[in-house]
Amino acid sequence: MSFLLRKLRYIPSKFSRKHWFSKLANIDSKQLTITRAVNQKSSTSLEELKFGVTFTDHMLEIDWTAEYGWHSPIIRPFSNLELHPASTCFHYGLEAYEGLKAYFDSKGKIRLFRPIMNMNRMNQSANALCMPMFDGGEFLSCIKELVRLDENWIPRQKGYSLYVRPTIISTEETIGISVPRKVKLFVILSPVGPYYPSGFAAVKLYANTKNVRAWPGGVGNVKAGGNYAPTIKCQLEASKKGCAQVLWLFGENLKITEVGTMNQFFVWKNKMGIKEVITAPLDGVILAGVTRDSILSMLREENEYKVTERNYTLTEVIEAIQEERLLEAFGSGTAAIVSPVKGIIFNGKEYLIPLDHDNPKEQSGQLTRHLFQRLLRIQYGEEDHHWSKVIS
Repeated sequence: MSFLLRKLRYIPSKFSRKHWFSKLANIDSKQLTITRAVNQKSSTSLEELKFGVTFTDHMLEIDWTAEYGWHSPIIRPFSNLELHPASTCFHYGLEAYEGLKAYFDSKGKIRLFRPIMNMNRMNQSANALCMPMFDGGEFLSCIKELVRLDENWIPRQKGYSLYVRPTIISTEETIGISVPRKVKLFVILSPVGPYYPSGFAAVKLYANTKNVRAWPGGVGNVKAGGNYAPTIKCQLEASKKGCAQVLWLFGENLKITEVGTMNQFFVWKNKMGIKEVITAPLDGVILAGVTRDSILSMLREENEYKVTERNYTLTEVIEAIQEERLLEAFGSGTAAIVSPVKGIIFNGKEYLIPLDHDNPKEQSGQLTRHLFQRLLRIQYGEEDHHWSKVIS
């Protein structure tokens, strides 16, 4: 403990950490400088696009130091980062990220979907890892300039978009664990198509009773990179069982938290016979998804289903399936938007989830499909909504 306290000594004792940070320089979009790429890359055809593999010509980079604060932002040609081998992002997981998308609407305008929520959440992630917070509005202004610069990379076909990946890492050059004195914030862009190669098709989930993604008192509610690396092995196990994602559980009562890297929803008739959409609460264990919040807001606005955020269990879900009360299920997230679920494998047994009885050819339930289609309409500007922000 005394070692860690010595590492914190650069923060003056008469200031709180928050107050001390506030005295340093913040991000100033007016100081942004742009160096354009001389040789631009060839774009990839939509048919060849794989999620997160292709990157645009430019990137945004902003450094922070304990002595000064946030330095002037720069946009430069896309290239590798130069980092000291002792940078603590490599050794102690001092890294967090966000994900949002840019779209072309039918009038050729570029749109972002609820971007300030991503800025706020990234600040929460940075704070959880003792990295500096920033002015979200100023950072977003810099991101908009980057997107406008590389707008020729934004696919114009519906269902495709430009994925925006802001990342914050500690570049402190030490193998001692400490509060970072040096940090780098950067943004890269990637044109993407549908997250699943199969498109909007229902998937199976593997209920993992052995591994836990997050727990009370942990950092499951922020987008720290360390939340995701240990899940890859679990995902491989799920794939071997014919499942696209892991259904994450917690505790002896098999409380449902998330699915893969998404929030999870179930639609059922509760024991009172009322149609209800249920999802886990924001109690510090799950991520406060932007798509999750959007879905809950739409459901409450439309007022056709009871909306419940509470802890619930896999036992309740299986009981609803067996009693034919479960109507449909889906996950939600920025990458996939909405992902319909058709079954759960638990303890070697498969439990089937209904899709659309009226339209057997459909790969989702009616509510799942409605939410997906409405979100797309808002994101592409087909439905006028304050969530969709025109930036150019």
